[in-house]
Amino acid sequence: MIEELLPATVIAVEAHGEDGVREFGDGPLYPQEEALVARAVAKRRREFTLVRSCARRAMEKLGVPPQAVLPGERGAPTWPAGLAGSMTHCDGYAAAALVRAGDLASLGIDAEPHQPLPDGVLSAIALPAERERLRRLAADRPDVHWDRLLFSAKESVYKAWFPLTRKWLDFSEADIEIDAGPAGAAQGTLRARLLVPGPVVDGCRLGHFGGGWTVGRGLVATAITVPHG
Repeated sequence: MIEELLPATVIAVEAHGEDGVREFGDGPLYPQEEALVARAVAKRRREFTLVRSCARRAMEKLGVPPQAVLPGERGAPTWPAGLAGSMTHCDGYAAAALVRAGDLASLGIDAEPHQPLPDGVLSAIALPAERERLRRLAADRPDVHWDRLLFSAKESVYKAWFPLTRKWLDFSEADIEIDAGPAGAAQGTLRARLLVPGPVVDGCRLGHFGGGWTVGRGLVATAITVPHG
């Protein structure tokens, strides 16, 4: 799914459902990783292991020796030198996307169950203009849970933002416009307008991030890519 939203230079490895667990989920953890989940419940440990198995498979495809993926500042994954990347997991799905740092400045991916957000969440994450756009999208395309898609997009924006700035980005600090695409389309584009000073990439301060979304197999997935100047 996420692979469809990313440039060809990005290696995305995904694990879906029980087949994905069987293929990727039994990979060993490095000692540093093992220490982080030694007391975790089974579900947390399984997701932690599965998404790191995806990441190591992506490293191999890029010709980089597989290694531990440890959380750094604010929990962001620490990647091998010369790589940029992002990971995501939810019930029944995990994915990692990696790219050589010379090909992209940053990227962020996120996947969520294609279900409505719990009560009260939308008001906490969405700007008034975003909520109005969601109302219009829902009237035109009731087959898509646009509130969940917006939440996923905000997560992807943050994951692309943080490696470039090392700063927090609040939900209210990015205004995201979602293009629904043609009638009945299962994917479209995103544009995030940054409402605080954006990162400087190759000498240029960015005011927007771009990306895409897709829906399928019970999931909604989003991706943001930040090219070099």
